[in-house]
Amino acid sequence: MPPFVHHRRAYLTMASHSIIAGKDAPLEHSIATLGGLLAGRGFDLEEASWLNPVAGVWSVHLRDRHCPMLYTNGKGATEQAARASALGEFVERASCHHFWSHYYLGESRARRDWVHYPQERWFPIAGEAWPEGLLDDTLKAFYNPDDAIAAETLVDLNSGNRERGICALPYTRLSDGETLWFPINLIGNLYVSNGLSAGNSPREARAQAMSEILERHVKFRVIGEELCLPEVPDSVIDRYPGIRHGIDQLRDAGYGILVRDASLGGRYPVLCVVLLNPQDHGCYASFGAHPRFAIALERALTELLQGRALDNLAQFPEPSFDSEEVASAENREIHFVDSSGVIGWRFLADTPDHPFCDWQFSEDNESDYQWLRNTIEADGFDIYVADFTELGAYACRVIVPGMSEIYDVDDLEWENNSVGNLIRPALLDLPALDAQGSAALLDLIERLGLADQRLVAELIGLAPDETSPWKTLRVAELKTLLGLASGHEETVRAGCHWLHHFGELPAARRRVYRAVASLLEMGSPDDYATSLDLLYGRDAVAIARALLSGELRHFGLERLGPDMAGSARHTSLLAAFDRLA
Repeated sequence: MPPFVHHRRAYLTMASHSIIAGKDAPLEHSIATLGGLLAGRGFDLEEASWLNPVAGVWSVHLRDRHCPMLYTNGKGATEQAARASALGEFVERASCHHFWSHYYLGESRARRDWVHYPQERWFPIAGEAWPEGLLDDTLKAFYNPDDAIAAETLVDLNSGNRERGICALPYTRLSDGETLWFPINLIGNLYVSNGLSAGNSPREARAQAMSEILERHVKFRVIGEELCLPEVPDSVIDRYPGIRHGIDQLRDAGYGILVRDASLGGRYPVLCVVLLNPQDHGCYASFGAHPRFAIALERALTELLQGRALDNLAQFPEPSFDSEEVASAENREIHFVDSSGVIGWRFLADTPDHPFCDWQFSEDNESDYQWLRNTIEADGFDIYVADFTELGAYACRVIVPGMSEIYDVDDLEWENNSVGNLIRPALLDLPALDAQGSAALLDLIERLGLADQRLVAELIGLAPDETSPWKTLRVAELKTLLGLASGHEETVRAGCHWLHHFGELPAARRRVYRAVASLLEMGSPDDYATSLDLLYGRDAVAIARALLSGELRHFGLERLGPDMAGSARHTSLLAAFDRLA
């Protein structure tokens, strides 16, 4: 496979001729335009890997050389389609700032005139009630039905700037053209990347975003309710020889393949391809959506194999009889991330819950968009759109409250990522925290009820270096270190016990905590010095003694600083963010 061409001049010399259904410009034009815009902003992109496991299915992993955390996966029926898909997704995620949505942008950026976009608006916090002008009464009732969520909960993780207030972006309601202000915190907590899109035109991008929203809406319903979908007849699949060829190759490779109509009786533009692996009995369902049957079917098949070689379709879970597990929020999250969640046996039954519908809802690009919009609104939902053109290409985020949430609305109250704002200030200068400060932070963590297994880096929005202890630090270990630093012996005992039974702690740190636990039980540790050194290692015992004496605090955790400069990986992430300014 040729190396990725990342120079704008090289892009613009490509001939323009490959036009595919659903796109408003030839693939070559999209590749040249999007690639040139990204290169012009300093993104140095490379195609890290290509896959073409069966006919008509291509996928590519695209990443930034300077910051590999910025990556996308493109897919399509041809090499060019996959390349355009990857570039489009890169522009989408850069334009909508999704690449940085889980990370703290640092104190310096949080104090700039604008943190996210020039069009942002800040709503001051005055008490617990959500500020006037934020959303409207109907949306407030949807997101906060019991008025149980305090305004400060909506401070975004990225700035953590409570003094400045709640940062919000303008969204246009399509039904009446009214502009409403959506908190960035709410978007990041509930919608993640759902509804993001970039395209050659607003019409194309919005149609893609709404297609994906409907796809996931139907997918979650089908999986959660264990609906049995009707088979798509062979005579229908035969209309599309390229797709038929790919399906036949999967079957020839020994996989069971089911092609099913997920339109729920001709209501939604969704199809499903199911892979059954007789070697390990795993089951994997892929969905695709578009108002035109052929495009939806192609998307379902290319999604099935995106980033997966033909011999790498194992280790999916077996079908389950546990309906509660299948319908759980955790399983839905896994299906959103990579479709590798559990499928219920009822989904695989032979008798469908709906008849097969040989549907074709649209014929051209203009009617694609209008049909999708009409379908969503006919179901009683409002559509909100924010446009992003800072990179020179059109990108958007579409929100459909009640339909496009990836996480339950309850998460705003119980799992809101703003909790990281409360503990981050102390952690940014953790090595300098004295006994009193350590006790105060420990008390705060206990009051917040943070789960022991949660990764601290994720809580505070840190991109940790691969070899740093910050990479694996969990709340339980943090509490143990704070207990050691503040002399809370019971906290240390409980923490060491938890860490002993937790299987993912690095071996070197595990030895230290085992030594700490043993030293706490010894009336005269010096009487066991030789055996302690032989059992845990001299270095581990020395560190354990220093932690218990207070000579050493928070061992190995380097200072992060107000702009996370203590992490090279986070620094590269913020440098990439600054390319957008």
